[in-house]
Amino acid sequence: MEPNGTSEPTYNWRFEHGVDEKRRVQIPANWRPSEGSLEFTLVLWSKDREGPCVRVLPPKEVEKLHQDIGKLPPDKRGMMKRVIGSGSFKVQVDKSGRIILPEEMAQKAGITDKAVLVGLLDRFEIWSAERYQKKQDADEVAVREAMDMME
Repeated sequence: MEPNGTSEPTYNWRFEHGVDEKRRVQIPANWRPSEGSLEFTLVLWSKDREGPCVRVLPPKEVEKLHQDIGKLPPDKRGMMKRVIGSGSFKVQVDKSGRIILPEEMAQKAGITDKAVLVGLLDRFEIWSAERYQKKQDADEVAVREAMDMME
């Protein structure tokens, strides 16, 4: 049982890993599900100014994403289904704890020989090292303001 009361891992911290010639990325051992499927859905996430990253969703978060899309107005629902459906890919974690990034997804996210895996508690993201540094710099001021609001 994980600290969040489920068998789902909590995705904390950030890790930098090499990416091999087959675009395989090592998933930290404590981020791998302890029970059930070793499957993730990768989504090319283009929301950030710094450029897209790969958002990695466990099955529970994929269900939530479907529910959230279902709550959108009909015109936006169809658009988001197309964008998410055409920009996502299911992957299995191999016996060595790695996933393979689809070539086009890795290219669009700028991921080549190094990747930064960033925990988002209930999911995680895979960034190119350069884009992640820019993202951290951009987030620094906003994070201080948000933390002040949480106290």
